[in-house]
Amino acid sequence: MPRVKVYSTAQCPYCRMVKAFLEKNGVAYESIDVGADEAAAAEMIDLSGQYGVPVTVVDGEVIIGFDAPRLTELFGSERSGEVYDLIVMGAGPAGLTAGVYASRKLLSTMIISENIGGQAMESWAIENYMGYRMVTGEDLMTKFEEQVRNLNIHLELDRVTGVEKEDGLFKITTYGERVFRTKSVVVATGRHSRRLGVEGEERFWGRGVSVCSTCDGPLFKGKDVAVVGGGNSAVITAIEMGKIARSVHLIVRSTIRADPVYLDRLKGMEQNVTIHQPYTVAALLGEEVLTGIRIREKDSGDDEELAVDGVFAEIGHDPNTDAVRGVVALNDQGEIVVDENCHTNVPGIYAAGDVTSIRGKQIIIAAGEGAKAALEAQAYLLSLQAP
Repeated sequence: MPRVKVYSTAQCPYCRMVKAFLEKNGVAYESIDVGADEAAAAEMIDLSGQYGVPVTVVDGEVIIGFDAPRLTELFGSERSGEVYDLIVMGAGPAGLTAGVYASRKLLSTMIISENIGGQAMESWAIENYMGYRMVTGEDLMTKFEEQVRNLNIHLELDRVTGVEKEDGLFKITTYGERVFRTKSVVVATGRHSRRLGVEGEERFWGRGVSVCSTCDGPLFKGKDVAVVGGGNSAVITAIEMGKIARSVHLIVRSTIRADPVYLDRLKGMEQNVTIHQPYTVAALLGEEVLTGIRIREKDSGDDEELAVDGVFAEIGHDPNTDAVRGVVALNDQGEIVVDENCHTNVPGIYAAGDVTSIRGKQIIIAAGEGAKAALEAQAYLLSLQAP
């Protein structure tokens, strides 16, 4: 067996998924908490050049992040050529709920996703999901996952790269070069974080620039960081990082649009959270790693340099529709166009959650839409059997 090390933090959902993948495939590994062990963090940075987790080392090969396709290539197993009643793309609130409802209707079901929990896993605190006064995104999605794993659902950690109709079935291809066939599809691939769009961003990705404060935040304990954005996610990140970092600079392009409850909490963080408004990030500074940012005042155009060790981008999200682009209709924002029953313009393909044109982008709405999509898929399959 290969020697495997996983560098992780306690709060990181993607670290947990790397470990779950290895355990599922019977791979022994050494787990190293770099959030609690500064020497281990330095070792990880020296090995990978990364200030972000997870980092997995397999016999000297360094794997950055939760790279499901590469892990599958190294340790995964192939499935047979079974034709499924339903394949769900995505394993966030919508996808996992769709899988549960499909399984309860006795549909042979597969969920394909490169991560479990989706964007919800990155939430520090969820206070508006029924049944919980407050719950972390990781804890809530763990409950979803536990329910899925107790049912007869095949869960594949991979990324769908293509969908096409072939011989009356839908042919699903993945990043791991695998092919699956199904009678119906639910697309619940969610959204991904927008990049800052600043020159040098790719160079500093994982070397100071991050979009997952729950994952990488502990690596910046006692350091200076910036959070870019003005919505709920940005304000919550500023509040939580204010408890970890020495100082936090909140860079707001126009106005803060967070809920009043979060604004009240932000007011109590004035000792180490500074708001820069209205400012944009004009440049990222540093050589091998990020050492600062240049921000620009929108009205005057004046620049100011801030010495920071990390930047967390919280400026919104874009839909994950690459796999179905050209297959189903999209709106001008790149979202999948659906009706009130989760139907796309292609019979047999349904969509649910934040990837769709449904206006509300909330976990509870995504879960409900996932249930609807699965029930509509079942109705479609029954129509295929009708004389």
